[in-house]
This record gives sequence, C-alpha cells and structure tokens, in this order.
Amino acid sequence: MLTQAWAFFVHLRWHYQVFILSGGYLLGGLFQPLDAPLAFCLQFLNVHLLLNGGVTAFNSYYDEDEGPVGGLERPPPMTGWMMPASLVLQMVGAALAASEGVAFLVLWGLTMVLSVFYSAPPFRWKSRPWPSLVAVGVGTGTNTFLMGYLAAGDDGLNLRIVVAAVGVALLLLSLYPVSQVFQMDEDAARGDRGFAVTYGLEGVKRFFAVSYPSGLLLASFPLALVRPALGLGLALAGGVGGWLTGRTVLRLQGTPGEYRTVMRLKYGASVAFVLFTTAALLGTTPR
Repeated sequence: MLTQAWAFFVHLRWHYQVFILSGGYLLGGLFQPLDAPLAFCLQFLNVHLLLNGGVTAFNSYYDEDEGPVGGLERPPPMTGWMMPASLVLQMVGAALAASEGVAFLVLWGLTMVLSVFYSAPPFRWKSRPWPSLVAVGVGTGTNTFLMGYLAAGDDGLNLRIVVAAVGVALLLLSLYPVSQVFQMDEDAARGDRGFAVTYGLEGVKRFFAVSYPSGLLLASFPLALVRPALGLGLALAGGVGGWLTGRTVLRLQGTPGEYRTVMRLKYGASVAFVLFTTAALLGTTPR
C-alpha cells in the first residue's frame, strides 16, 4: 500500500505544476494591486497542488503510460483507487477555494470538467489535436491565469484581462505539442492522434513559431497598459527566451531519446517566466 501511495504522489507531479504550469497564475496577479498576498499564496498552492495535481493524476490513470511523459521519465503503474482519489483531491481543493467567490469556483469546476473530456473515454479529447488544444489551453491556460487574477483582488473582468488570458493560453500551448514529440510512437500505438502524431514534427515546429510570438504579444501588451515597465520587460525577456527556445525546437528529431532535451527546454522557459512574475509580484504593493 505504501508503494501504491508513493506512486499516486509521484503522478501528482507537483514539481511540474509549480515550476512549469504556475506562470499563468502568477501573471494574473500582476494585473491589479495585490489586496491579499496571503490568500493569493494559499490559493496558488491550492490550484497547483490539489487542482492541477489531481487533474494530472486523473489523466495519468487513463493514459497508462509506460514510457516518459511530461515531468516523469519512468511513470510508476497506477491502480483502480487512484482515479477516484484524484477526484477527491480536486473536490477538497474546491472546498478550500470557496472563499474566493463564485467566479473562482466556476473556473475551478470548468477545469475539472475539461479534464474529464480530455482524458476519459468515451470523450478522450486528448486523442484529437484541436479538442486537446482547447482543453489544455482553457483548463491550464486561461483558467489558471483568471484564478490568479481573481485571487489577487476584487477588480472585475474586462477586455484587457480576456486578451491577456488568451495570450497566456497560447504561450502555454506553444510548448504543448513539443512535449509530445518524444512519445509519438506510444501515443500512436494507444490510438491517440494528438497534435504531434497528426501533424508530425514539422507541424509542431510551425505551431510553436506562430503561437509563441502571438501569445507573448497578447500577454505583454495588456500588461503594459497597466504596468508599462513590466509589460515591456515581459516582451523583451520573452522575445529573447522565445528565440533561444525556438533554436532548440528546430533541432528536435522526434525520437524517444529526446525526453530530457524537451524537459530541459520546458523547465528553462517556464522557470524563467515564473522567476520573472515572482520577482514582479514581490515588488507589488498591496492596495
């Protein structure tokens, strides 16, 4: 039982949630004065450890991966109790999120629903390129950004925030098909026709070349309207990071042995984004 419990914990991939997927939430906190820093930090842990961790374990249960996946080079096997346990984890997180209001809970619930459509049969959006992009872009991109924005303060939503949320989704999605290139054979054998399997390595590279700069523009320009120096800094740092990332993407060959190369790429780009937003938040004065 201890071995199974450890396997479940591993599949939560908390290191992946915090260092790869947290930039959107943190960026959301930069679009208004940080009214309640403690609540913002607590919900950061809640969103990434309970919601995103539970969603990731739920997906792992249905994937039954044996080869490398994002954040896990050797995923341990999962057993039957782990699927409902992943849902319980998300529901506990929802109870803790109730203090942030109805809009926050709606975003939480939508993320849970999208994870079911993404992973579970008979829906299994993960097996189709464009539905999978919608599920990941909204569930992990726009929703996480908006939850960070709502946790930061009580300013209402507006067009500027919606545009920035779309930008965050595109930035996240720019590397999503890249993380599939080392598992194309396993995905195809399982019957999953994801983006990389459907469009091949060249399609993955073209998608990055379009989605990354588009996402950077849509995320940095609205931020510049609120905080000009940070918006310009995000655009410049993101441009340099995108150029460096793109050089590595162009060299990918689509082999299973490129797992570590892709993970270094994702960690490098994402950790830089997280450090940028964290440093900016530390300089934010509560209203």
